[in-house]
Amino acid sequence: MNIFGMTVEELRAALAPFGIPRFRAAQIAEGIYRRGAVSFDAITNLPKSLRAQLAEHFTVQRPTVVKHLHSADGATIKLLYAFADGQTAETVLMRHPYGNSVCVSTQAGCAMGCAFCASTLHGLVRNLTRGEIAAQAIGIADFLRQEGARVDTIVVMGSGEPLENYDNVVGALRLLHEDYVLGLGYRGVTLSTSGIVPGIERLADEGIPISLSISLHAPTDALRSRIMPVNRTYPLADVLRAAEHYAARTKRRVTYEYILIRDVNDGVREAEQLAALLRGQLASVNLIPINPVAERNLHRPSNNAIRRFQRTLEERHITATLRREMGTDIQAACGQLRNRLLEAGL
Repeated sequence: MNIFGMTVEELRAALAPFGIPRFRAAQIAEGIYRRGAVSFDAITNLPKSLRAQLAEHFTVQRPTVVKHLHSADGATIKLLYAFADGQTAETVLMRHPYGNSVCVSTQAGCAMGCAFCASTLHGLVRNLTRGEIAAQAIGIADFLRQEGARVDTIVVMGSGEPLENYDNVVGALRLLHEDYVLGLGYRGVTLSTSGIVPGIERLADEGIPISLSISLHAPTDALRSRIMPVNRTYPLADVLRAAEHYAARTKRRVTYEYILIRDVNDGVREAEQLAALLRGQLASVNLIPINPVAERNLHRPSNNAIRRFQRTLEERHITATLRREMGTDIQAACGQLRNRLLEAGL
């Protein structure tokens, strides 16, 4: 039985049939989550006889890094993790002036079919488990610990739609929140969704005050349905209604992500439509110039067009920020590294 991903309570239950004292669960959890132990022999505060007994019945199975890329400026590191069944997913470390942020994936592949995204090119293979999601952040924490640093924030914005893997995603966030893991505050977590309305409503009542980010990318149903098929199931009115409920329930401002694509959604008209759509919302807009994906044939707007779009929103009293671009030289957009290996037959 693989114990990586278990809570202390679950560990106690797993150890009980073997007559192992309950207090040992906390020692094991600290060893595998805070000290980077990948075998029981490495948990040296356990008796040797207990380590041997544990090894007979349990494993500490973590994903392995099969590829890593470093940006030229050293601010971004991208890892490709391989799981026990050979499936892969990407994790990105981003060093900001305000701290270290980790972007984690929640699925191997993605079924959403967004026209601008690399993650969905090969479809969805499977959901990642609670342990596989948490392991991405824990692995980065192990790396940062060597230089006296820590994971400060987590963004659930990697490959996959997190609200289509709700239980495992929330379970991973709850695990990472525990003091014996990372002790990460919920306010340091941002989850991004393409607009899965039932998931947003469920998350609002979950009782964990994480920040919600919604991938909007278009101001009208016609355009959004064209570039984001999920809009045909959950149209804009339903998404905005769920977002308002989330903001009211959690008292947290919702962020709308808007990828700017040349000659698709980057005009003044679209900016005006977006401002009208969001008027009165407790929300802000995060503008993201597209990180081009070769297979998609979609392009980044000019700097003038980007500034004009932002100015149009601000003139209409919509808070709009421009996301700092990081890791473009190492293909840090979701799914690009995984796709390269899939296409190479690796």
